[in-house]
Amino acid sequence: MSTQNARKTAARGPAEHSVRDQIVKAAHDYFAHYGYAKTTVADLAREIGFSKAYIYRFFESKQAIGEAICADCLDQLFGQVREAVEQGQDATDKLRRFAKTVTSAGVELFFADRKLYEIAAHASSEKWAAAQAYTERLQHLIEEILKEGRGSGEFERKTPLDETRRSIFYALLPFIDPVFLERSLDLLPDAQVEVTGLILRSLAP
Repeated sequence: MSTQNARKTAARGPAEHSVRDQIVKAAHDYFAHYGYAKTTVADLAREIGFSKAYIYRFFESKQAIGEAICADCLDQLFGQVREAVEQGQDATDKLRRFAKTVTSAGVELFFADRKLYEIAAHASSEKWAAAQAYTERLQHLIEEILKEGRGSGEFERKTPLDETRRSIFYALLPFIDPVFLERSLDLLPDAQVEVTGLILRSLAP
């Protein structure tokens, strides 16, 4: 059996999941105090009382632990965005809610858990799978809103759907990506509101 398969086997079952959760929780607390960059797997092992070898049965690297934490965080962020969008009265309202919530959720994370925000920013700059999946889910949600708006006659239909979806995402990226958002804080909320208004005017039939 390969090393990778052995690690996958070790991660099965309720007991194994409990250990994984314990490692993730301890890592979250440690990263929050010392930062992701300054923490090593050896540090985590000492903190939890495990050996490095035992941790490696569940996570192949520090990045894998960081990815697990980042995935949980981004799942929560996406949940907030999805919930806000579902409360929209029409596609126009949903797009406004999307832009507002994806920005406010990121800002809230920035101020509430600075070290966790640093992990999200690192994940984005290093193109971790969790960060890539988050952006894909956001773009899929934008596409859903566009389809609804085109179906209701709120949005124009001439521009290819994929091109429109990507353009909207790129326009909102300074308020979505943790790396850019940190540099855009002084521009909020006016910049986000104005960009969203411009996007909506460009979508008019």
